[in-house]
Amino acid sequence: MTSLPETTQRKMGLVIDLDTCVGCHACVVSCKGWNTENYGAPLSDQDPYGADPSGTFLNRIHSYEVQPDQGAAQLIHFPKSCLHCEDAPCVTVCPTGASYKRVEDGIVLVNETDCIGCGLCAWACPYGAREMDAAEGVMKKCTLCVDRIYNENLPEVDRVPACVRTCPAGARHFGDLGDPDSDVSKLVAERGGMDLMPEQGTKPVNKYLPPRPKDQMDRTAATAPKPDGQIDVLAPFLKPVAEEPKGFIGWLDKALEKL
Repeated sequence: MTSLPETTQRKMGLVIDLDTCVGCHACVVSCKGWNTENYGAPLSDQDPYGADPSGTFLNRIHSYEVQPDQGAAQLIHFPKSCLHCEDAPCVTVCPTGASYKRVEDGIVLVNETDCIGCGLCAWACPYGAREMDAAEGVMKKCTLCVDRIYNENLPEVDRVPACVRTCPAGARHFGDLGDPDSDVSKLVAERGGMDLMPEQGTKPVNKYLPPRPKDQMDRTAATAPKPDGQIDVLAPFLKPVAEEPKGFIGWLDKALEKL
């Protein structure tokens, strides 16, 4: 079986904001595109336009309606990919050493030339983050776009995972979670970032920022009272910019009223 490094120089990973994610699947599409059309290992599809399509994805989004103990129900979009765990069971169970964790940055990868497609790593992963590529017969998983983040041929702004670069809502963040002074570590500390299924003891590097109750927003900035005495948080933004148009716009407005 494969052994894990006792320690890693860095802990590169993702911080995903569940409060911001809108479930648009842009991260899924960009991941599929980068790993199929560019430097990554191709991710095959089987009968993609047929009656029973299937394919290999390294990142997926699941949507759930959550009912908290108090407050209104919320729709939560939950992106999921490899969490690059410190104590990664997918590595220690691998019989050929194809699955391994890098010492320099803590990223968990698969050497596809050594993978025999036995599927033990998929059984060992409690997060379901590994997928068997039906066309190639080998296991594939998120690589944190290791071929992007160190690629000096790319502009510096693009040297992040494709999903992070693409997210239109800014819900995905990338950095060294082993450095307490990094932006991602500060974000986790400020927002109470959490491990996924910590009871599994895998020590995932990736963190999730919890969603905030949408029906308990800060109402201190509001000024307009509602009929029931509550405060409408949108009221300041719905007030007209001007009570009456002036100048050319005012003349045009009056002219249009006569038509």
